Amino acid sequence: MFRVFLLVTGLLASISAAAWCPDYLDHTMRKLHSQDDIDLCALTSDKPVLIVDTASHCGYTPQFKSLEALYQHYRQQGLQVIGFASDDFRQEADSEAEAATVCYVNYGVTFTMLAPTHVRGPSANPVFAALQQQAQPPAWNFNKYLVAGDCTLVEHFGSNIAPDSPLLKRAIESLLQPRGDAL
Repeated sequence: MFRVFLLVTGLLASISAAAWCPDYLDHTMRKLHSQDDIDLCALTSDKPVLIVDTASHCGYTPQFKSLEALYQHYRQQGLQVIGFASDDFRQEADSEAEAATVCYVNYGVTFTMLAPTHVRGPSANPVFAALQQQAQPPAWNFNKYLVAGDCTLVEHFGSNIAPDSPLLKRAIESLLQPRGDAL
């Protein structure tokens, strides 16, 4: 009986996730320098998400450090950060191993980083294809797209808006669940 309950509960969770997930997130994508796939619907379910196009050899690459700090500060309140490695601006590492070293070793990234993909133009992955229809396409690396828990785009922030910018932090805080520790 308990196994039936678990099976039904799992099916209901799958149906529930499928019911809310928009087409642009209904994909699995490979994690950076890994064989593991990330189910974007499961990762983003009812959570605010900061989606960023990244490159490992760009003047904005140091933003990895403040993106990680932002993620660590807000993750307990539900924020997900997803980095999409891309060579669309010719500033990504030559290999995924090198890109992974830049992210994970040099900057201590623990948020989700995905394998290199296109983020602009007709070859853009489904996430960025949808985002560029709702806002402007990335003009350079480290564009940030803030998406609400209901998967609607809230705001686009260009490369020059740092992750620790008060403007970006206020936008994120407006979407977060209360911590529950305040009375």
